[in-house]
Amino acid sequence: MTGTTQDTAAPAHPLISDTTQEFVTFKIAGQFFGIPVLKVQDVLSSYRITRIPLAPPEIMGSLNLRGRVVTAIDMRARLGLPVRSDDGDSMSIVAEHEGELYSLVVDTVGEVLALSTDTFDRNPPTLEPKFRAVSDGIYRLDEQLLVVLDVNRLLDYGHAVAAAN
Repeated sequence: MTGTTQDTAAPAHPLISDTTQEFVTFKIAGQFFGIPVLKVQDVLSSYRITRIPLAPPEIMGSLNLRGRVVTAIDMRARLGLPVRSDDGDSMSIVAEHEGELYSLVVDTVGEVLALSTDTFDRNPPTLEPKFRAVSDGIYRLDEQLLVVLDVNRLLDYGHAVAAAN
C-alpha cells in the first residue's frame, strides 16, 4: 500500500453547494422576506415581551431567552410598514448582531428554502427605498418576490439614522 489518501468526506449538507443558499422565510404585511439560515439563532412563537420606556418606536421591548436578554424589534415599524390591525399571534426570528441577540418580530415564519444563486438578482431600481436600504437582493419565485434582508444593515441603527436624513 502506498501513502496516498483520498478525500471521501461527504458535503456538510447535501442541499448546500456554492450555487445554492438557504433562507429562513417569513411574511410581514403580506411581503415575503428571507434571511440567510446561518444568521438565524432561533425561531420563537409568541413570547412575553417587556416594554422599554422611551425606546424608539421599532423597539418593542426585551425578552428573556434562556437567561439572555434579547431586544425585540417590531419589523413592521423597522421597515415602515403599516401597524398590524389584529392582535393575532406573531412569531420571532432570533439573530445575532455584534454580540447581541435580537428578536425580529414578524407576522409568520415560513419554511427554509434552498435557492440557486443563478436566480438571485441585485435590488432592482423599482424596489422601495425602505427595502433597498436593508436588502441584499431578490429572488423571483414562481408566484412571489423574496426580498433577502441583510441582518447587519437591518440592525445597524447608525446606518438607519443616516439613511433617514
